[in-house]
Amino acid sequence: MTHRLVLGRLLALLEPLRVLDAFCCIGGATTGYRRAFGNCHITGVDIQAQPDYPGDAFHQGDAIEYIRAHGHEYDFIHASPPCQGEGAPTKGTNRARNAAIGRTYPRLIAPTRAALEATGRPYVMENVPGSEVRKDLRLCGEQFGLAVLMHRYFELGGWTAPQPAHPKHRGYVRGWRHGIYRDGPYVAAYGEGGGKATVEEIRDAKRIDWSTDHLRLREALPPAYTQWIGAAFLSTLAPTVGVAA
Repeated sequence: MTHRLVLGRLLALLEPLRVLDAFCCIGGATTGYRRAFGNCHITGVDIQAQPDYPGDAFHQGDAIEYIRAHGHEYDFIHASPPCQGEGAPTKGTNRARNAAIGRTYPRLIAPTRAALEATGRPYVMENVPGSEVRKDLRLCGEQFGLAVLMHRYFELGGWTAPQPAHPKHRGYVRGWRHGIYRDGPYVAAYGEGGGKATVEEIRDAKRIDWSTDHLRLREALPPAYTQWIGAAFLSTLAPTVGVAA
């Protein structure tokens, strides 16, 4: 009997794993964790209403405040703070342009990390390249055979996981770049125009079939990412599983 199968048998006898998906959007991360954990109860939190959210419960409100107040009630926490203020373009190439028009974005990684660490629970915090999350894991759609690249970094709190191999990309992201159109096996699941992906193309590329909201589909994590992370977490036999106060 394999290590993971033993753990699965044990978890089946326990109360459902209590999972919090903070800054949940339409629940791409939630769906991946459900596939990995099976017996679980997942609560999503987001500042905006999310009518397409597929979890067991949803709370509309400030995600950091919710983590501070209730994070200790969960066995495992995932957080995806908005990335507009964190990516390299915002802090680099677009900094002067944003300053000229008075555009500012909140920097949420540090306060999110502080709230997560205060819970004492194992956590994952996800963000874009160029952000200030710790680079414990780097995942890419090519690792899962997806038609979207979407490189993301994941900070792991209270547990560790090995970095999976990053296979060579099979070609270009389809669309216009600097006046040149390139075809390729991946769709551009961000922005609009210039050959960017349609709703159906993003749904197919990320394997998200429960929403047709173009903006939220662009923002959502592919469930394959958190399914892999959830399975990696289970394999650690984390001592906090099923024993939250």
